[in-house]
Amino acid sequence: MALKALDIYKLLPKKNCKECGDPTCLTFAMKLAGGKADVDLCPYLDDQAKSVLGATTRPPIRLVKIGVGERSFATGEEFVLYRHDKTFYHPPGILFKISDLQTHEEITATTIRVRDETFTRIGSDLRFNGIAIENASGSPETFARAVATVEENADLPLVLMAKSTGALNAALVQVGSYQPLIHTATPENFREMCAVAKKHSCPMAIKAHGIDNLITLAKDCLAEGVKKLVMDLCPQSLGDYITTATAIRQLAITRAAPDLGYPVFMDATHPFLQDAAIALGIVKYASVIITPPLSPESSKAALTLRQNIYTDPQKPIQMNPGLYRVGTPGKDAPVLVTVNFSLTFFTLQGYLESSRVPCFMLIIDTEGLSVLTAVAAGKFNETLVRDSLKKFNVENEVAHKTLIIPGYSAPLSGRIEEATGWKVMVGPRDAAEIGEYLHEEWGKVPL
Repeated sequence: MALKALDIYKLLPKKNCKECGDPTCLTFAMKLAGGKADVDLCPYLDDQAKSVLGATTRPPIRLVKIGVGERSFATGEEFVLYRHDKTFYHPPGILFKISDLQTHEEITATTIRVRDETFTRIGSDLRFNGIAIENASGSPETFARAVATVEENADLPLVLMAKSTGALNAALVQVGSYQPLIHTATPENFREMCAVAKKHSCPMAIKAHGIDNLITLAKDCLAEGVKKLVMDLCPQSLGDYITTATAIRQLAITRAAPDLGYPVFMDATHPFLQDAAIALGIVKYASVIITPPLSPESSKAALTLRQNIYTDPQKPIQMNPGLYRVGTPGKDAPVLVTVNFSLTFFTLQGYLESSRVPCFMLIIDTEGLSVLTAVAAGKFNETLVRDSLKKFNVENEVAHKTLIIPGYSAPLSGRIEEATGWKVMVGPRDAAEIGEYLHEEWGKVPL
């Protein structure tokens, strides 16, 4: 189990030297207890203390980065079994799998699709993370050519899947120093695979049947000097995956088996996994998910689910406050005030676009609360509207001083007029009625 701050403090040198960046050893101990500092920052810890503290203060699921710089994604560093307890932090990387037996044109097409395909939802651009390349041919030369084709067309994180170190070494020549994930080390070949991983500073997937065998293999690879590991659970069915992944996560989170504290790898291209595996992997602890190229419909479903699961359930999704344009509004366009709760924003924006009335949306910062909740909590108020008008220079955008506020904020209309000097119109409570409202009421406003 994780140590408390005072237990950690007892193991520290108590010099208050500040060399760790904190003013006192107690402050450093508190950060270690919260998983916000690394034991290596203390230069005076002996090896025994480092061993004890390292096992109890690091994140229970280690952080592993696939790739380098902009062509990378982070996995692991999770702290909870259920997202409502805190949140999940690092969305799983989803990579399309290709084979080195495919034609140059097929490999290029899949690579370009991953490179360019973006799905925008709730103000975020969603996309797949990279390419997994399988050495199905068994030939190092063919594998290297397939990897070179991917490299020619995109700068993406890669997973290199080969059984032989010769094929991996040939492929890694094409990748340079971008540290792809190499797959996979087994109890039979882990020493050879570890040598390749160390030579190229690559993270490495390990594969074994059963939790005890995974623990042994992780320890063996760590002893060989490879610390960046992900675990392939070798599931025989979806039920097997759920059981094993959940058990591993629980043992890692409680630190009952810290040697299982690595991100999980899922190859969802197996026939018995394909249909539900991607969804299952997203919600049940997979950090690297390999899939066949998905249809547009399946792509949107997978990316949407990943976004939902890896959004903090304790925080509403918010838009950035500001002045947004719908269409090409001119100086006589209406200005509609609303909150920065994303669902409210996109619902209203959709109905405004359907109305074909060019207008401005003044989004005020209600900390992500809906209109009714923000009004009740005092987050939607006349002072905020006044300050937002000034901050976003609304007066310079329109030749009138008339605002339209949501129907649920009607009780604030008088106070907003007094605070801002703008005339206030009360819009409908239901956003679906905004188009009809604008066509009927805005034309009556003297500008």
